[in-house]
Amino acid sequence: MRKYAVIYRSVLMENLQYVLNIAMSFISYFIFIFIFISLWNYIYSSPDELIAGYSKVQMIWYVMVTEALWFGARSGSMARQVAADIRSGNIACQINKPYHYTLYVLARFTGEWSVSLPLFALSSTAMGLIMVGKIPGFRITFFLLTIPVILLGITINAILKLCISLVSFWIEDATPFQWLYDKLLLIVGTTFPIEIFPEVLQPIFRLSPVYTVCYGPAKLAVDFSMEKFLQILPAQAAYLAAGLGLMFFIYKKGVKKLYVNGG
Repeated sequence: MRKYAVIYRSVLMENLQYVLNIAMSFISYFIFIFIFISLWNYIYSSPDELIAGYSKVQMIWYVMVTEALWFGARSGSMARQVAADIRSGNIACQINKPYHYTLYVLARFTGEWSVSLPLFALSSTAMGLIMVGKIPGFRITFFLLTIPVILLGITINAILKLCISLVSFWIEDATPFQWLYDKLLLIVGTTFPIEIFPEVLQPIFRLSPVYTVCYGPAKLAVDFSMEKFLQILPAQAAYLAAGLGLMFFIYKKGVKKLYVNGG
């Protein structure tokens, strides 16, 4: 693990040199959140009204948390780079390096969002407090318990997107599958919480990556309960184990195919 820690630190230090560039991307986040604040202000007839169990303040903060994760831990560039390495044949050079390629990619990605995510978290918190107000019932102890759930959600998302990119060993372009996966997360778990959707669909969504990647972290951030925490954390552990197993399996099969075909 020491070699991956070195990779993480080098990428972290590299990204610290470009903090201003990262901060500039907050403009897109601000515009997006401003639109949603206006939308929920229009939908809610009063601040005390509840929709799917969420007050107006909770609903707006839910979107702010999920979008901060979406913008602050962008995994799209990582997924595109993996797919490009496979299509270009650069993967043949990478697999001979003294590290596991997939863990190398994850270490680099972690170093990137370790800089961008805190910036988005601080900026969105300031924006939320000014425009919406504090989260009802917020406690610092609740937030500390939510942090590992957030980190696991980001990691699970990265692993699943990496798995999709590794499909490029067999097909020329995995972009359509990435698009479908991203839109599932964006519509179901990021823009709207699971409770908004019909009850018949909610059990399905709770079994999907949506529950562990975006809904779980945001739900605990805006409406923490120990019962929900003890439901989400084991689900994330199961998804993490399954995702890692799938990632290593696909990569092993892909590399074997590469060797068989003379790559």
